Amino acid sequence: MDQDLTMLEYIKQHCTESMNNALKSARYTTWERSCPEFPDVEFVIKGLLRCITPVDSGRHFIQNMQEQYESTFPHSTYFTALHSRRRRDMLKAVSSESYKIICTLLENLEIDYLKHFTELDGYDIEAADGHFVTHACHTPKNAKGKVFAAGFIYAMNLRNGLLNPICKVTNGTKRSHEIPCFRRWIEEEYKKNQIYKKLYVYDRASIDYTWWDKQKKNNIYMISVLKENAVTSLVEVLDFDKNDEINVGIVSYELHCKDKKPFTITTYKDPETEKMFKFISTLPVSFRPGVIAILYYKRWTIEKAFNNSKSNLKEKKAWSSDNTPLDIQMRLTAITYNLMRLFEEKSKKQDDSLIHPAEIKYIRDLERREKVAKAKGKFVNKIHFKQRIARISSSTIRSVNSAILLNNSLREFIRNLVAKLIVRPILI
Repeated sequence: MDQDLTMLEYIKQHCTESMNNALKSARYTTWERSCPEFPDVEFVIKGLLRCITPVDSGRHFIQNMQEQYESTFPHSTYFTALHSRRRRDMLKAVSSESYKIICTLLENLEIDYLKHFTELDGYDIEAADGHFVTHACHTPKNAKGKVFAAGFIYAMNLRNGLLNPICKVTNGTKRSHEIPCFRRWIEEEYKKNQIYKKLYVYDRASIDYTWWDKQKKNNIYMISVLKENAVTSLVEVLDFDKNDEINVGIVSYELHCKDKKPFTITTYKDPETEKMFKFISTLPVSFRPGVIAILYYKRWTIEKAFNNSKSNLKEKKAWSSDNTPLDIQMRLTAITYNLMRLFEEKSKKQDDSLIHPAEIKYIRDLERREKVAKAKGKFVNKIHFKQRIARISSSTIRSVNSAILLNNSLREFIRNLVAKLIVRPILI
């Protein structure tokens, strides 16, 4: 990361590098084309600026470009490009390479929030969930005169907090369930056996015993919550180390089957609230049950990313009712979020003892919960006190927008972020 570049120059450099890598990684592409009037790299850059800039519509964005950046291009050119299937395919390849680049940068910063769980070595671990926004203005109504929210599925890398765009669920013209879309995407994405292992953490609606058992052959595994009305057959009670702090709260660890398909069920009792949870997983029985419970708890981190998207990036509404612009919006939102995550992690790595002021609320809440629990003879599970993927600070996202407008260098931008950090308080 060349810190002498301005913020806008860095974004352009990142897009160019992602584009070049996408071209190199494919022996033949159907999307490569020379467009002098509106080059593909410029299309991606403009898309990221639309996500970063708080605007209400595409026309609002174009006006901002003309007035703030003196960038002139016709409305028709932009909106035609937004509906181009070729550019959609191009962006799919570019967003994949962008994700890899940022992953490498975070690895260089030694960012891995799951490094302490040795059984997870060799696994790509993602929390997946649906994300819905208001439908576009011109979304056609159905036969009953109704329109619905437009939706996507994203997955968050639980090692570094990056977002992966999965697929579109609905454009708002009909109500659609996300799980069938997720399954179709997996079947299409992983047609061949995977060398690496993939673990998805999803909600209870995703349980399909036969289907998930089949995915194990492709090295794809899952963790979810067992439905309350689920009927399964106990095969074996599994042993686990009750003295291991990771297994605090684990009541039982069992091997079950459904339609002759094996899976594990972990029963967890929260030591703070005494609520009971049952987690189902297709992972090998050698996994500590506490790790399964922790990973499902960490699944909720993706909701913080969705909050960033709506509250800070202002992505509250679909860009169009057509599928192609929606796919483009999904990928541009993910790239933008990942760049924000990179900047925040970079600033915090300048001094590991410093945190964003926004994290103080979480720390103080933990202290309060611990005092209340102790008074009742209970305690808060220690996993909550360990490092976590925090919500990207609103201040960081605003600073990115300001750095672009003021033409600040990355060095100055990072220095400004670090100046806002405070010393991490010691938990009582």
